[in-house]
Amino acid sequence: MPKDIKLLVTRQFPDDVLARCEQDYTCSLNPDDANWNGDDLLGRAAGHDAILLSSNSKFSADVIPRLPDSVKILATFSVGFEHIDIDAAKAKGLIVTNTPGVLSEATADIAFMLLLCASRRAFEADNMVRTGQWSGWTPTQLCGPGMQGKRLAILGMGGIGRQVAQRGRAFGMTIHYHNRSRLPADLEQGAVYHDTADDLMAVADFLSINCPMSDDMVHFLNEDRIGRMPDGAVVVNSARGGLVEDAALIAALKSGKVFAAGLDVFEGEPTVNPAYWALDNVFMSPHIGSATVETRNAMGFTALDSLDAYFAGNEVPNRLA
Repeated sequence: MPKDIKLLVTRQFPDDVLARCEQDYTCSLNPDDANWNGDDLLGRAAGHDAILLSSNSKFSADVIPRLPDSVKILATFSVGFEHIDIDAAKAKGLIVTNTPGVLSEATADIAFMLLLCASRRAFEADNMVRTGQWSGWTPTQLCGPGMQGKRLAILGMGGIGRQVAQRGRAFGMTIHYHNRSRLPADLEQGAVYHDTADDLMAVADFLSINCPMSDDMVHFLNEDRIGRMPDGAVVVNSARGGLVEDAALIAALKSGKVFAAGLDVFEGEPTVNPAYWALDNVFMSPHIGSATVETRNAMGFTALDSLDAYFAGNEVPNRLA
């Protein structure tokens, strides 16, 4: 790869990813890991041919037209791309790529961690031991619903959802799902398809949200859909925070309609609705779905593969625009 290609790297990505960046490109790095956005981002983009970015950098319809013409391609270190206005990118002639396929297993692991920790009351258990409140084993202490024989409802049966289903089967769960289209039998593997998401809610003893974010999915899990769920359901979200209406879920957790929730993502993160903090029946983690060394490296390498292909004049993989 010619070293005269200038790459703006917007975050402090894993060391192996940065090493490959610097091996193949002339890089402008972000050693302080500051969250560049708006005019600050635009000023730094001047003179660069490409940008390797994360979902923290917002390339909106206001920002993209003001990018310098030297920038030809944006490679986002993520599967989701709601932080990039794809229509604005197409209008400007920008290529945009993402990193699908490499984080499905790691994110499914976290989804299942949330299912286990929420249903088995892990926050309460950990807090009891840490604070010296545990006085010994009792027959009814911290009981929660078991998974075996229960219905696991998966909203979004892409790569991550299918990996969640595989883990659910290993725990003896019956898999139900809704997707934009029904899967072929070899991918469905006996899972029960529901034509509508509302129908899926009715069988959701455990609900795992694994669908992409889009305008029509904002606050998908609202009061009405929670009301359709079985009493005492467990809800987990490892997709995007905006898919859940916080006020509705918090009310259901307080009332007992929802037994417990596990959340790895939050609307407006890193800001978290403080009402969650007062609830013992919520297990929370800080958006760590893809946080294994192997996965984060694979995400970076996938993004760089797209850049390499573009500058070599080859077909660009994982192209969104």
